[in-house]
Amino acid sequence: MPAAEPRGTHMLPRSYATTVPPEWIDYNGHMNVAYYMVAFDRGTDGLLDRLGLGVDYRRATNRTIYVLEAHLLYERELREGDALAVTTQLLDADGKRLHVFHSMWHGATGERVATNELLCLHVDLHGSETGGPRAARFAPEEQARIDALLAEHRALEPPPEAGRRIALRRS
Repeated sequence: MPAAEPRGTHMLPRSYATTVPPEWIDYNGHMNVAYYMVAFDRGTDGLLDRLGLGVDYRRATNRTIYVLEAHLLYERELREGDALAVTTQLLDADGKRLHVFHSMWHGATGERVATNELLCLHVDLHGSETGGPRAARFAPEEQARIDALLAEHRALEPPPEAGRRIALRRS
């Protein structure tokens, strides 16, 4: 599998890659739905590391990223031993939030197997008067890194699945 997957004339780098381990397989013989989210979560970690907002940031600042909303779309099955890669596109951001879109790719065929759309919130873990978590604005240097990546990713075609809602289709 190439280091990145094509989206128009641009390439997105991998934010996570692995081989499906046996413990991720369900009684139907394919990757269990929960492990798609595990792989996408690790893709989110890759994005946060790239932005300087990962585990080291959390330890140093007592600030972190919470996921507020998630939407998964399953397109194809993965089986034990299949290689997979996650690519990540930052669709939007403001002073406290990130709108993220992940795609998961099959390592042998290059086919997209799933997508995951997230709305994330920047949180100060001791930000309230009671000492509990509270939404917090990104510091200027953090916002600058986010804005730089957002400008790069806004040059890409937005995924048509972004913003999709769940509903029964009636004829």
